[in-house]
Amino acid sequence: MGEYKIAVIPGDGIGPDVTNEAIKVLEMLQKLDATFKVSFQHFEWGSEYYLQHGEMMPKDGLDQLKEFDAILFGAVGDARVPDEVSIWQLIMPIRKQFQQYVNMRPIKQLAGIESPLKNDGPIDFMVFRENAEGEYSNIGGRLYNDHSQELAIQNTVITKQGVERIAKYAFEYALNNNKSKVTSATKSNAIIHSMKLWDEVVEKVASDYKGIELESNFIDALAAYFVMRPETFEVVIASNLFGDILTDLGAALVGGLGVSPSGNINPERNYPSMFEAIHGSAPDIAGKGIANPIAQIWSAALMLEHLGRKDLANAIVTSIENVLQEGRIRTPDLGGNSTTEQVGDAIAEDVKSLLVTK
Repeated sequence: MGEYKIAVIPGDGIGPDVTNEAIKVLEMLQKLDATFKVSFQHFEWGSEYYLQHGEMMPKDGLDQLKEFDAILFGAVGDARVPDEVSIWQLIMPIRKQFQQYVNMRPIKQLAGIESPLKNDGPIDFMVFRENAEGEYSNIGGRLYNDHSQELAIQNTVITKQGVERIAKYAFEYALNNNKSKVTSATKSNAIIHSMKLWDEVVEKVASDYKGIELESNFIDALAAYFVMRPETFEVVIASNLFGDILTDLGAALVGGLGVSPSGNINPERNYPSMFEAIHGSAPDIAGKGIANPIAQIWSAALMLEHLGRKDLANAIVTSIENVLQEGRIRTPDLGGNSTTEQVGDAIAEDVKSLLVTK
């Protein structure tokens, strides 16, 4: 029996609040299950750190993190620090240097939450977003600043290796989870170089998985299909930007950003993977104690599944749904008036009741 070492970066805005509740649930699991041991080390990096030190994390920050089994990340973003600084000096270096090239985001309608759509069936699919290259590359620049001919160039990087590995991960997930279809987001009719390479590589990977259908949709049509027929999707793969946008739309279909988790995965496990809610720092509600912690608690469940404790991950998700179905404890984004802490307490108590009576 080993002990999982978790690096915790609460970050900015509502990040510390929701991360505290995720840790609360993990600590409850540790109290109740003798086979589960976890330790946390907090790193107070983020915008406050930047304002004091001129950098979002220490120069040896990545070296400090790489010895951990996983990273639980809160949020990044503060009006006092330019976005390109906060993002590119903290979360992007972790994702890219730790080769977390798989970003997994469940789009699942939890029991107890109604979709704003009048859909024909349950919404439950996984989006795999390429997380290391694509549109989010730091390649380009600006010329002729403050002149009438000022221009900006931002390069998209699509590589055969990058597409191949995200496609293989998605098809393997489909194979191992009894899924029959993988949908690929593209725009190769207009973006004729990078997206054509994307299509070609995805099709080549798909040819090795004869029992799984490949559906390819242009991104604009796919966004419409997310609204018109979300119940028809099982696994979706997309480039960095396309996946980012699609999953915010997907989150809106199943209750909002407050209930939507994610994992940044290094499949080879050469580096720790990182888990975070997709909602960001939400400065408009920071400090009010009303942020929904469900997305971060569910992200912790994804972390446990990645670490090999699917049983405990399932217990967390079951307890989230139990609390939602009971309906008494909800934050304002879900129509209630409960606090962040009250929701975390309710989920932790439900986990306790599940494991004690098991």
